Amino acid sequence: MSLPLLALFLAAFAFGTAEFVIAGVLPDVAAGLGVTVPVAGYLISGYAIGIAVGGPLLAVASKKMSRKTLIILLGAVFTLGQVLSALAPNFETLMLARLLVSVVHGTYFGIAAIVAVSIVAPENRGFAVALILSGLTVSNILGVPGGTAIGNALGWRATFWAVGALGLAATLAIAIFLPAKAGASAAIGSFRREIKALGRQQIVTSLIIVILVMIGQYSLFTYIAPLLLQVTKLDPGVVPWILLLYGVGSTIGVFIGGRLADWKLMPSLITILALQAMLFAGLYLASPYALPMAILTVLWGGANFAFGSPVQSRVLAWAGDAPNLASALIPTGFNIGIAIGAILGAHLLESGFGYASLPLIGTVSLVLAVLVAIFSGVWEKRSGVLPPQSQALAAE
Repeated sequence: MSLPLLALFLAAFAFGTAEFVIAGVLPDVAAGLGVTVPVAGYLISGYAIGIAVGGPLLAVASKKMSRKTLIILLGAVFTLGQVLSALAPNFETLMLARLLVSVVHGTYFGIAAIVAVSIVAPENRGFAVALILSGLTVSNILGVPGGTAIGNALGWRATFWAVGALGLAATLAIAIFLPAKAGASAAIGSFRREIKALGRQQIVTSLIIVILVMIGQYSLFTYIAPLLLQVTKLDPGVVPWILLLYGVGSTIGVFIGGRLADWKLMPSLITILALQAMLFAGLYLASPYALPMAILTVLWGGANFAFGSPVQSRVLAWAGDAPNLASALIPTGFNIGIAIGAILGAHLLESGFGYASLPLIGTVSLVLAVLVAIFSGVWEKRSGVLPPQSQALAAE
């Protein structure tokens, strides 16, 4: 594995840790800044909004900039944001610092994927995308527990200092190891071309799939702990281990998805989505039974994250001549789906259906995702149109 890819992974790990670690120190942050825990919770939702809205806007505004220079600047702003978070005298300042970081977060994951595929052979592009996405899953396994432990031992401000140090290390690694011309083709082209690329059905349907998958995942994952406690009747000490194994399964799933994307992209994507639909149905049926539920939860984690590499590889292929906005919209799609999923789950619970019914949302949304993927694949095959880069090669 190349050092440039490892540097990009380290930055993705830092961004993922920054996003998720706040949940582990939220009560301490609330107490330290004199606000309630629900008010402090806006630090999480505000971050998601910053990714969804600010990320694509910054990606377009910076499209003419060298990709390496842009990533270094994103890392520098990220590090500055962590310093501001650590020094924040009040809730408002911390919110502004988190919003600043969230905007560069949304831009980074779009640009990093473009750069990663530009520095590997075509047959390894799915793996390169998977490595970037794995930064998010590994951050949940290592970064969040580590950051929470630092916060518990040294105070919540120490958590932000630690994440800032991680961001600085990643930025320096990128400055040293990433080739100066990496992703250079992404800086060519007009804003008009970026907008036009969004009209391609492969990109539209990929974004719809992302939203549907996240609706299914987070309508359940948001409430997975109470489901395991109240419906499955697991011991409270067992639940963290199940969630840890879920994270391990997610990381493995990311890399399996990357390899499948390099092999047979659309058949793999459809198969992964169908497997997810079946797993949601299985979770609904198995929820009262401890061992089957534990096993299915881990498998569900793997399948959920396996779809990311194929869908992002597809977007990058079909937006090869104008990748910045399309790629930056993928994190937007993720966060829109997360928000909708959490709301749908809450609505189902408030309507009196109970935690055991939550996997049904995922079953329906994933069946819809399968249908969208099949429709898109058939439409693409019948049209006979090649991705932009393939068209260019065919014309030579």
